[in-house]
Formats: sequence, C-alpha cells, structure tokens
Amino acid sequence: MNRIFYGILYMISLLPLRVLYGFSWLIYLSLNYIIGYRRKVIYQNLKNSFPEKSEMEIKSIHKKFYKNFADYLVETLKSFSITQEELDKRHTYSNLEVFKECENEQKDVILMAGHMFNWEWFVGLAPNLYTEKTVAVYHKVKNNFWNDKINGIRGKFGTIPLDMKKTARYMMSTPNNGEHAYLFVADQSPKKSAIHYDLEFLNQNTPVFIGFDKIAIKKEMAVIFCKMVKVKKGHYHTSFERILPEGENFESMEIVHKFFKNLEETIQENPDNWLWSHKRWKYKKGIDY
Repeated sequence: MNRIFYGILYMISLLPLRVLYGFSWLIYLSLNYIIGYRRKVIYQNLKNSFPEKSEMEIKSIHKKFYKNFADYLVETLKSFSITQEELDKRHTYSNLEVFKECENEQKDVILMAGHMFNWEWFVGLAPNLYTEKTVAVYHKVKNNFWNDKINGIRGKFGTIPLDMKKTARYMMSTPNNGEHAYLFVADQSPKKSAIHYDLEFLNQNTPVFIGFDKIAIKKEMAVIFCKMVKVKKGHYHTSFERILPEGENFESMEIVHKFFKNLEETIQENPDNWLWSHKRWKYKKGIDY
C-alpha cells in the first residue's frame, strides 16, 4: 500500500508547479474554511507571540499562514521529482563567501535554520556550498518505508541525511577541518524528558534544544544562521549570516540565545512564514518541567 501511495504521489509531483498551485488553492480553502486545521493552536500561538497586534492583524497573519502552509505542502510534494536546476532558480542564496571564510579557518560549520517556509527546499543546498560534505540532521520517521523515501529526497542532490540520535557521535568522531557543514532545523519543541534549558522567545518562555551549542563549543566550530524569506509564490531566498562570539570564544548557551534572537527577528519581519501550527509551547515551566 505504501508503495502504491508513493507511486501516485510521485506521478502527481511530475506536474508543473503552476498546476500544483491549483491544488494549493484548494488545500488552503479546505484548511481555512472547512477543516479549520489546528485553528485554535495557530490563533493562540499568534496571540501570545504578538500581544501588541490587533485582532484584525492576527487574523490577517493567520489567513496568510494557511496560504503559505498550503504552498509548502505542494512544494514538498514537488521535491519528489524536482531537479537541481529548477531548485536553483526557485531557492537562491547570498553571502556564500562566509563558507569559504570558514574553510580557510579549517572550521566545520553548523548551519542553524528555523521552520520558515520552505525549509524542505534546503535539499538543493549541498552543490551551492564550498564544504565537501553537507549533512542534514533529521528526526527519524517511525514508518521505515517513508523514512527511506524522505531521506532519498533529502540525499539525491548530495546532502547526507543523519539521524538526530546519531548526530553527536558522528560529529565528535570527524575532524574539525572545514570539510563538513551540518544543517540543523533547530526550533522544534524538545520532548518533556529532554528539556534542559529554556529562554524567552516570541514573548513566551520556551524550552529549546541545546546539543548543537555544546558540540560547537567543544569542537570550536563555526556557526552560521540561515535567514530564509519567501520572495513570492514558489521562490525563496536564504542569506547566510555568521554568528560570532562576544569574546574570543563562545560562552555556554551563547549560540542558543543568538540563534533564537536571529530567528525571532526573521519571524517578526515575515510573521506568516513560520510554522505556527506546531504545538511549540505545549510544555509549561513550573507545570511540565
């Protein structure tokens, strides 16, 4: 059944994006007006994150989010068959020189990204970088068939998919010589048992992952923030901004705070372009941890 369903999805993905965006419009209408997909979660996340905004502004962001989310779904489907050539036209990059700088310093790179639309199109990143190996850290999907298919999509342009559970050991076992770039989409909510640190993010106390901070400091790696913006439907741009320490070296949790500050500023500039349907603040300090 999985193979048949995948075959159907792949065939649909072969359609031009201009056709797939017709499906996107139908998905948007369904999400917003029929299903009301996670309406309460999205509304509350927006309301808590932007207490200064009016009810009209919140509703406007909410509506635009559904449109962007629908686009994201069909664009992710297109990833099954999209070519590197088309990806390079639709997802452009700037300040790539920063990777050459890190290579000259013989420092591996940790790339820090958030769930800005469309983060899945980072699949075409590897051929654009100076680094020899680009590694995308991911959370394993429970279904082995779909886990393999998704990793196949992520890896077909040269990116190496790496299970989050194996990441620390892999990174610590490789030399810090400027040959690796590790991509973390690092704004997820940790499991309750994995919460070891929190900070203020979008006007809310927020539990965060910290593993990348410890590894970067221990190995003296370079850290780069990926600022992704949606230019227009089907077109995205990512600028790379190096995160530097205040002193000679990073202090503990300095990278975590600077990453979330950069991400918060990016979200505030384009608030409808972040994954608001995620139950990001389901755990409350003093209650759950």
